[in-house]
Formats: sequence, C-alpha cells, structure tokens
Amino acid sequence: MSGMGDGYVGTAQDAVRIRRLEKQREAERRKIQELKAKTASAKGQPGLLQFGSSTSEILETAFKKETVGLVTREEYVEKRVNIRNKIEEEEKEKLQKLQQEEEELQLQKRRKRKIRGNSRLSFSDDFENGSDEDDENLEPKKLGRGKLGKDPTVETSFLPDSEREAEEQAERERLKRQWLREQEQIRNEPLEITYSYWDGAGHRRVMQARKGDTIGEFLRAVQQQLAPEFREIRTTSVENLLYVKEDLIIPHQHSFYELIVNKARGKSGPLFHFDVHEDVRTIADATIEKDESHAGKVVERHWYEKNKHIFPASRWEIYDPTKKWERYTIHGD
Repeated sequence: MSGMGDGYVGTAQDAVRIRRLEKQREAERRKIQELKAKTASAKGQPGLLQFGSSTSEILETAFKKETVGLVTREEYVEKRVNIRNKIEEEEKEKLQKLQQEEEELQLQKRRKRKIRGNSRLSFSDDFENGSDEDDENLEPKKLGRGKLGKDPTVETSFLPDSEREAEEQAERERLKRQWLREQEQIRNEPLEITYSYWDGAGHRRVMQARKGDTIGEFLRAVQQQLAPEFREIRTTSVENLLYVKEDLIIPHQHSFYELIVNKARGKSGPLFHFDVHEDVRTIADATIEKDESHAGKVVERHWYEKNKHIFPASRWEIYDPTKKWERYTIHGD
C-alpha cells in the first residue's frame, strides 16, 4: 500500500488508521480530478476568462453557477471575490490536512525506528503513550559514549558490559602482577636459620639462606658447611639428610616461604620461626600460649631409622600441611 514504509511494523490500530487516511486522500484526489474534467469541458465556451491552474478553473466554474442571470457590476465583483476567498480557504485547509497526515506518517516511522533501537529496555512503551510534547522531543540525543536511549535512572549494573568487564579484568591483572612482585621480593629476603646437626648429640650451627629456598636447597648448603668437620656427611647425599623442626620431618619440596606465609605449626612450637628463643615471662599464664622456638635438627636418614623408637626420634613424624596442632607439647606422642 502506498504511504506505508517498507518493512513497517506497528499495531493493528496503526495499520487501520493508515489505510483510512490513504482512502480519504484517494477520494479527495478523485474529486479534484472530476472538477478539473468538468471545467475542462467548458473552456471552449464564451464567457469569463479561463484560468490555467486547477484553482482558477474551479473558481470559474463556481462563479458561473453563482451569476446565472443579470447582476449588477457590484454584485458581480462581490460574488467573484467571495467565491475566490472561499475556494482558497478550502484549498488551504486541504493542503494543511494533507501535510498533517504526512507528518503523522513520518512520526509513526520515527517511533518504529526508536522502538527497534530500544527494544531491550523496559521503557520502550513510552513512545506509544507519549503526549504531543513528547513528540516534539523525538530527535535523537547524543548520550554518553554514543549510546542512544539509555535512561540514567534505570539500574543496569547487572547487565553485561564489555567495557566495564575489560576494565575490571585489567585491574585484576594489575593487582595480580603487583602481588607477585611483592611475593618475589619476600622470597628473596635473607633468612638466618639456627640448626643442630644431630648424631645423638647436638652440634649447633647458623646458616644464611633465603625465604624462598626449599628444604632440599637448605640441606645441600648444610652438607657443604658440615663436610669439613664430619666425615659421614661428606660421604652421604642430600636425599639422605632430614630436616626436623618442632618434632616434624619437613619434606624436601617445601620452602621456608610456605611455612612462614601459612604460619605453620609443629608439635612443640611454630614452624615459621627459625631462630632460638624461650618464653621469658615472669608470670605463668596457662591461657596464653608459650612463645618458644627450638633449633631445627639435621640428621642422617639411617640414624633416624636406627633410633626412631628412642626419644626424641620417637616423637618425630612427617609434616602434613592439612593436619593442625591446636597446642604445643614437648613430651609424649
């Protein structure tokens, strides 16, 4: 149907209204054509001048009907002026009506485009129920970041937003890199470790290491430190050395950093202190845990297997990060 935009999608009421307007315009066009045809047939007859435009032809026809018979000059001029004014007013009203209908059709098209562009928003029905004042403000408005039709009062934080997600991901990556740099600095910090080489008696030594060193790396450095004094250490391997801290045998793959960060606990004291200190409180308080740290022991594996039924080796067991020691003890199992 002419007058309707290609692909127009509207309500059934809109479609009926548009068809009614099209029929009205078609009827008016036929009426004008009929008037033109009637006046064209009278062009060859004598009388008043024939006008070239359709408005002049309609005026001439109407004037002839009004001046049948003899009339005075004044009546002749008055009737002609009145008829001209009347026809011009009717033509003007018709033109205004056609323009108004055309504007309404264009308005419907603009509403359709806006509703399509904002179909995902909950306030799209406002375009169909708006007042005349709203129609005057249907021109596109430039909003933030080129997005059209957003209502700033609507909560949209729960909706997907690729820009916001990209910014949040970038911030997470930055914080992760910063945390990794800080942890690497901690791993490289120096750590002084007091230990005893245990062969039935204690031979206390002090070793400089890093917090990020593993127990295996620490025992390799211990072997090099003790080799000049103890022949059995020179002939053994690092795998045959054990590090015992607070009655727990720490496997070689664990690092001092892990014990410190997790604030690991042993059977007889903390695993994250590697110096030696005693609780020096003058007043005992059973409700407060003792703050003591004992020197770790370095022993050969075959010595442990031979003496594990004898104290203190009888208290030793393998360190398990998932096992928690609620209180410290220095005797018993």
